[in-house]
Amino acid sequence: MERPELSLVIPAFDEARRLPGSLATALAFLTAHGRPFEVIVVDDGSRDDTAGVAAENLAALGGRGRLLRLAPNRGKGAAVRTGVRAALGEYVLVSDADLSTPLEELAELERALEAGADIAIGSRALDRRRVLRRQPFARDWSGRLFNLVVQLCVLPGIHDTQCGFKLFRRAVVAPVFARARIDGFGFDVESLAIARHLGFRIAEVPVRWRNDADSRVSLWQGAAAFFDPLRVRLGLWLGRYGPRGGA
Repeated sequence: MERPELSLVIPAFDEARRLPGSLATALAFLTAHGRPFEVIVVDDGSRDDTAGVAAENLAALGGRGRLLRLAPNRGKGAAVRTGVRAALGEYVLVSDADLSTPLEELAELERALEAGADIAIGSRALDRRRVLRRQPFARDWSGRLFNLVVQLCVLPGIHDTQCGFKLFRRAVVAPVFARARIDGFGFDVESLAIARHLGFRIAEVPVRWRNDADSRVSLWQGAAAFFDPLRVRLGLWLGRYGPRGGA
């Protein structure tokens, strides 16, 4: 099999309903994109038939479509970490299963890497006019408060760590995700903080985004994530992520 240029990693928890449409959209886009690709779905201990649906829809890809399974459910961070570390592509794109950011926005992230970045992250905060459907008021403002905590603790200058649309150079994946530990929704903060700590360049790029009302983030998970920037800050102080610039 030809080595893929792009790996698409989709973490999935109880996504049996949405996956068929999302994978059909993704395969059509990637085929039209014209470069060798692979698609990896990571089933994070789903309670429904996410694994069966993913396997059925990836079958046509042969070796270019892979299903990885975690059991029991471990969290989105564990699913993303498993997927990106298994990826073979020179570039690794992580996307939420609902495709809340259209895959066409990949071009914007690619331009950032062409300009010299090592990681390009989609952002809803840099240009809110590109948010096509907003989150409910309480969730939106809790997200803004969370970002304030993130900027104060570990990532000044980054306005949206939580958009689930990120592109990594292959050289970034091993050093960053081998050091990452957080299994829950704070994994974005940790992985980006590790990348910056190691000297990798992060570009934040405004993208189109549409809220899906069927969110997988519970109120408790959202509240618990507020502790993660503090955990990461402590980890940096204690040297748990290795020496600065030691990629």
